[in-house]
Amino acid sequence: MAFRFRDIFCSRIHLRAGRSTAFYLNSMLYHCLEESRQDVLPLKWYENAFPRILELTQMLKSVDSINGRLVDVTSNATITDNRIENEMGTFKSLVRVFIGSPSVQRKLKHTQTAYQDSISPFSKASEREPILVDSLTKISNYLNVSAQQRKFIRLTVCPQVTQHRIWTGALEEILNGLKLDLDLLATHGLSKSNTVLGQQIVHSCLKFLIETAVSSDPDSTSWMKLSPSKTFNPSDPQKWEDVLEMFNDLIECFRSETRLKLHVSKLEVMKEGLSQIKDVIVDSNIGYKEARHQESLVQKKLTKTLGHPSRCLFTLLLYYLYRRVLDIEVDIRGGVYDNGSENRFCLNMGRILTSDDEKMVGRGVKQLDQALGIFKFVWETAGMKGNLDLQGHIWCVGAKDRMLRYRGNRYFVHGIIL
Repeated sequence: MAFRFRDIFCSRIHLRAGRSTAFYLNSMLYHCLEESRQDVLPLKWYENAFPRILELTQMLKSVDSINGRLVDVTSNATITDNRIENEMGTFKSLVRVFIGSPSVQRKLKHTQTAYQDSISPFSKASEREPILVDSLTKISNYLNVSAQQRKFIRLTVCPQVTQHRIWTGALEEILNGLKLDLDLLATHGLSKSNTVLGQQIVHSCLKFLIETAVSSDPDSTSWMKLSPSKTFNPSDPQKWEDVLEMFNDLIECFRSETRLKLHVSKLEVMKEGLSQIKDVIVDSNIGYKEARHQESLVQKKLTKTLGHPSRCLFTLLLYYLYRRVLDIEVDIRGGVYDNGSENRFCLNMGRILTSDDEKMVGRGVKQLDQALGIFKFVWETAGMKGNLDLQGHIWCVGAKDRMLRYRGNRYFVHGIIL
């Protein structure tokens, strides 16, 4: 993987030249956002917008949004170009409005009927808005989970996701992701001094986490060590406060670096948990039982203090379920629909792609599967009444309409037409 800049599109079709391009796209986006509040627009609007969607599709045909960043799928290179980000935002905003057109809605209803579904998803403008899934509270609001059920969710989830291996695993995932991008940015304009400093801090953090794993691992030789005698005076043991301070240093070092904003955001999120356990000692010179006691202290403090709205808690849940730490972006939020059967509901969400490429569609299905899956996890943990079925929808210009099955759920690929 490598970072790519403006030259990635030097051979592509452009909508306009120079300043007129930005003005044109921004103007379209402004009117799109203003008009998207309406469920259905005049037919003339769709006729005018469709050629723009076609042009943007051609320009962005190999670009996909993965874990909050744009990627050139042909080379797996991360794109760090604000202009391309803006164009992708314009494209998705236009498509969201276009999905509300009579032609697309008729086609969608026909597809649902063919599979004996009575629901009509995405007919309202509010159902076509994006959503960033970043907390249990946001999911609970979406599903209309009661206050009592939210309390039960927290009490159920916390002891599971605050286990030592989950806590340290999530931190390692965040740090390894930052380390990878720091190594790549070292050759793409990032200050050398900042790069070296950041790499050193990340290395120290990872070393700390490795040492905590060794001291508490019964398969390592450390578990056989006797506890030190009371007269033994070891050097000052480390505390989780050391990691908290290093996280603060990393945030301060890269706060203004937009190419690392996702990592900086997650470092900020995890500070909540670190601040609660900063006084807990991590000492590799103690026996296995003492190390387990330290782990237990970490879990108890995190379980007690991380509340239902906590993004730190949600990050741990993401790692627990999917071994990922970045929040989940959903292009089209959809909703929960009554599918006509008693106590049966269906959650529908959607993705917008620039290409019908099999690899891109497959990745889109997997992203939707994770988003839908965590909503169902909350639904079932809360003990919501009724069964919740899951359906994903993918829209792309020129795509062949089809239905895919993944992990027992249905995913519909829709071609965008006028």
